Amino acid sequence: MTGRKKSGFVALIGRPNVGKSTLLNRILGAKIAIVSRKPQTTRDRIAGILTGDRGQIVFLDGPGIHRPRKALNAYMVRTAQRIAEEADIAVHVVDDRQSVGGEEESLVRGIVSNVCVPRFLALNKADRMRGDEGSRRLDSLMAGGMYKEGFLVSAVTGKGVAEFLDCLYSDLPEGPAYYPEEDLTDLPMRFIAKEIVREKLFESLSEELPYSVAVTIEEYKEDTDQRLVRIRGEICVERDSQKGIIIGRGGRMLKKIGTEARLELEKETGERVYLELFVKVERDWSRNETMLRRLGYV
Repeated sequence: MTGRKKSGFVALIGRPNVGKSTLLNRILGAKIAIVSRKPQTTRDRIAGILTGDRGQIVFLDGPGIHRPRKALNAYMVRTAQRIAEEADIAVHVVDDRQSVGGEEESLVRGIVSNVCVPRFLALNKADRMRGDEGSRRLDSLMAGGMYKEGFLVSAVTGKGVAEFLDCLYSDLPEGPAYYPEEDLTDLPMRFIAKEIVREKLFESLSEELPYSVAVTIEEYKEDTDQRLVRIRGEICVERDSQKGIIIGRGGRMLKKIGTEARLELEKETGERVYLELFVKVERDWSRNETMLRRLGYV
């Protein structure tokens, strides 16, 4: 990057399952954040880096904001709040199904309204709206004067994303790049491996079980001579019955999850991957602050 460029941090803030992570992946043209149809998939701060002729934007994605009922949920909401506080621009992401007056939406608006940076609104899932439905809904959401500008976007089709980026660049200050031009994220591969395993768990398991699951990567070794990456991961659950479900009859479910994760990891690394997964029980870990720290939620 040369000349007078823009740079800064943009926080994506919203309720669970509004498509923040899908929007981030669309903007970057690469899969950085894991996605699932189940809410509360994202648990940590995810940085996605967009570098181009106009400068560099570091997008900060994080957990959807919700009413916390466990220690894990409280950690997730704190993470979302920190993301909002460290940004140069805050983007409130909503979708076509949300009511402005709901409890969770009120929590989000409270966090967004307290940040002392420009605030934008992104109405996502515009591809599902018909006629002038999107424009009418956007006008309604913008009526309170809380946001500098609002945009209709679709993380699925890319509609409105270019105009959205134009606006972000125009509002960011001039400054140097924070990361090398080729970087798409600041996440280490060890973290990405954990997230990929979690994603496959979300995809494979029934509605509630993924929320009782944590993943840690106990070993990540690159063998450059053999062009092989060796990974050993632990899947932590809260009940013996959950362990049985994840392992499956004859170990078939665990094998399926491991195979799907390994194939995606091989795409990410460009190397062969040897992945071992083990399942252990830590009772009520999601309610225990000490266990959360041991599992990396700090």
